[in-house]
Amino acid sequence: MNDLDSLVQHARSAFDAAPTAAELENAKARFLGKSGSLTELLKGLAALPPEAKKARGAEINQAKQQVEVLLGAARERLAQAELEAQLRAEALDVSLPGRSRGTGGLHPVSRTIERIEAIFSSMGFDVAEGPEIETDWMSFTALNNPENHPARSMQDTFYVELKDAEGRWLNLRPHTSPMQVRYARAHAARYAGASPMPEVRVIAPGRVYRVDSDATHSPMFHQIEGLWLGENVSFKDLKVTFATLVREFFETDDFDVRFRPSFFPFTEPSAEIDIRFGSGPLAGKWLEVAGSGQVHPNVVRNFGLDPEQQIGFAFGIGADRFAMLRYGIDDLRLMFDGDLRFLSQFR
Repeated sequence: MNDLDSLVQHARSAFDAAPTAAELENAKARFLGKSGSLTELLKGLAALPPEAKKARGAEINQAKQQVEVLLGAARERLAQAELEAQLRAEALDVSLPGRSRGTGGLHPVSRTIERIEAIFSSMGFDVAEGPEIETDWMSFTALNNPENHPARSMQDTFYVELKDAEGRWLNLRPHTSPMQVRYARAHAARYAGASPMPEVRVIAPGRVYRVDSDATHSPMFHQIEGLWLGENVSFKDLKVTFATLVREFFETDDFDVRFRPSFFPFTEPSAEIDIRFGSGPLAGKWLEVAGSGQVHPNVVRNFGLDPEQQIGFAFGIGADRFAMLRYGIDDLRLMFDGDLRFLSQFR
């Protein structure tokens, strides 16, 4: 066996013994690297006479090709071994039942809002939505709540670092009443001069923001406000409307509705609305569920309407409160924690 055959055999042994790709590359360098055995032999051809150089060069190149073939086979062997190890590690038992993807569902508050929207739509109310960042005029002044009035402290709100055209800070709306203003003003402009003017009948659902947080309050919550204005709209219509909402939403006729005198800047007279069920887990308890009242004449004027011709009522209900009552939830914070164990109950 000549020196080149011996070199090829050494390369075969070294490549076969390499357990990893990294060690195989180290073995390759010993034979084919810049200082490898074959590379040094090729460098030594310069010292040979021309005839000997040609013959010796052919022999070295043939040996080099053999080593490269051995190297390729070793790389393929290691790659195959790595793939087999990966397949063993990631083996699947195809006899096991499949893992199905969980199905999503509507949040209980979303379910509640959709249900209430459907009930009011059946009574001829439009549904209006609008911006959550509002002007001072829309949030307070248009609603008979002038600047520096102490009643504003009842609705401490959040402000953003933006100002309106008059230099007042914009706020995150504390109620959805601004949408009543926007809707009524658009209604007044659309039917200007009409006699009689069509009634204003609208609800405004959406997120609102106040500085409040405990088991029954959240700094962000959902409100649905309603407005009904016309030539002969009275508290009787309010009671019938609200009784219809309770009957359809809770699917029962076994309840009472009570109005308690209260104060809101934008209505006069004003009333809190309580309900009491005659059966079920809430039977016998008066539950406060809404604020309401006859729309104040100043507010009607800010709507762009004539309070001598357009009278009626407004109300505001907490969608979160209605969801808690319907689904038996005793802590409002559960609905906003994002806990799938809780939310999956409502799929």
